[in-house]
Amino acid sequence: MSAPSYIFTSESVSEGHPDKVSDAIADAVLDAALTGDRGSRVACEVLCKDHRVVLAGEISSETDLDFHTIVRDQVEKIGYTDDDQIFHPDRLELLEFITKQSSEIAHGVDAGERPPEEQGAGDQGIMFGFASDETPELMPLPILLSHRLAETLAGFRHGKKVNWLRPDSKTQVSVRYEGNTPVEVTDVLVSTQHAAEVTLDEIREFVRTELLPAALGTWFHERLKLRVNPAGTFVHGGPAADAGVTGRKIIVDTYGGMGRHGGGAFSGKDPSKVDRSGAYFGRWVARHVVNEGLAKKAEIQVSYAIGEAAPISVLVETFGTGDAERAARYVKEEFDFRPAAIIERLDLLRPIYRATTNYGHFGRPGLPWEA
Repeated sequence: MSAPSYIFTSESVSEGHPDKVSDAIADAVLDAALTGDRGSRVACEVLCKDHRVVLAGEISSETDLDFHTIVRDQVEKIGYTDDDQIFHPDRLELLEFITKQSSEIAHGVDAGERPPEEQGAGDQGIMFGFASDETPELMPLPILLSHRLAETLAGFRHGKKVNWLRPDSKTQVSVRYEGNTPVEVTDVLVSTQHAAEVTLDEIREFVRTELLPAALGTWFHERLKLRVNPAGTFVHGGPAADAGVTGRKIIVDTYGGMGRHGGGAFSGKDPSKVDRSGAYFGRWVARHVVNEGLAKKAEIQVSYAIGEAAPISVLVETFGTGDAERAARYVKEEFDFRPAAIIERLDLLRPIYRATTNYGHFGRPGLPWEA
């Protein structure tokens, strides 16, 4: 019986997408807090619209945080520096609605009279980790290529190689599978903000002849169907055209829909929040299951109750690609899912989080859960 054939699609967004601008600011705030105080508790939410940036949430830290400088620096690094932009680092209005972490949450999370390793989970919830051997990065190919397109596009812009590119963009890649094996890229969609003077024909020519070969590598071929700015011109973008909010790109941040998601966002949260650290550890464990040869594809689900250290449940799924019982025994014997153990094993009390914001939290080198 032949393996089923199907097409799977994933999308990515650039660092200039309004939601990603918000994520970047939130993660920069977290890194600034951890730089001065490894015990910082941060739950930072960000809203960007027009020339306004709103910070809200709970932050308890010994670090003296200069929010205005953090926000301006991030907006400038992303590239919203053209004089005709409403959203510009020199014209930003910042509104702050920050309080300290709730004493009730702090009491439930902190070890207190318990041993330090019994630090409670910072929230209840479910988290998933995923890995697949279909790529060297152990990531699904559609999201991996979507990220590469968005990141390569940003590289052309930052490198001043294409002077009409602007920060806001989205990419999408469709891949045909035979069973669990990706065999061909069928469709690519690129929507990129641009200067007013460039024509759509020029943009399409650049995407097909320069961007796609550079980003897709051996997966590029002339038969693929390409759509570039299908709605027409895209001059007005970023927070000036749309509102950006933290945590709205959770599928972009993870597996592009190929692996399940527990629903909790990552950016702006310190690692006591298991939405973030539990998902990172789940990815690390799933990678180990695949690397150990126990499965070709693995998914880990972990669940927590707020204030409790031990997880409620840990589930291992191998999708029929390996020995699920053996994989489950391996995970139970080798990995400690308590929050303090996760934080120690991955060394998460460091200012590493701004590096995770763009082009996926998984599948990129340099991150401890990818080591």
